[in-house]
Amino acid sequence: MEKLTLILGGARSGKSSYALEQARKAGGNVLYVATAEANDEEMRERIEMHRAERPAEWQTLEAPLRVGERLIADQVRERTIIIDCMTLLVSNVLLACGENAPFEEVRQKVEAEIDALLNAHSKLGGQWFIVSNEVGLGLVPTYALGRIYRDLLGWANQSLARSADGVIFMVAGIPTVIKQASHA
Repeated sequence: MEKLTLILGGARSGKSSYALEQARKAGGNVLYVATAEANDEEMRERIEMHRAERPAEWQTLEAPLRVGERLIADQVRERTIIIDCMTLLVSNVLLACGENAPFEEVRQKVEAEIDALLNAHSKLGGQWFIVSNEVGLGLVPTYALGRIYRDLLGWANQSLARSADGVIFMVAGIPTVIKQASHA
């Protein structure tokens, strides 16, 4: 089945584990798209932990930016794709623009990332699982860059959810269906 599923949740809610489980169930060739960059020791350890959780036969594409463009340019053939995660992709866009970049400029770049992802899904097909944090349930950040980031990620999640066939919200490792694809 050709579909796109957005998997949302808080930190350590089981989003990535759920995406891995669903990809295993889908079977066939799987591509894991990693948006994280190993900029410090903690992140290197997290990346290694995530690598150890994935089957060795799965392919990995490291793409901190321009994920959709990379998938098309690389002529990806895998039928199941996990993008882990939008949280870091939006952060990467924001950091690449610089702390003082105008909000509208950064929003347009985030929008371009989302459009390119949806375009890649349309062109390549397959079953996609996109992982993202839901950051709008907590406190309002006390610093401007944190509020900008929260707004950008919230907007990105809304955009993906509108286009997704299914949306799952993870709570304490339990998947809750928010939107389900209709099979009419």
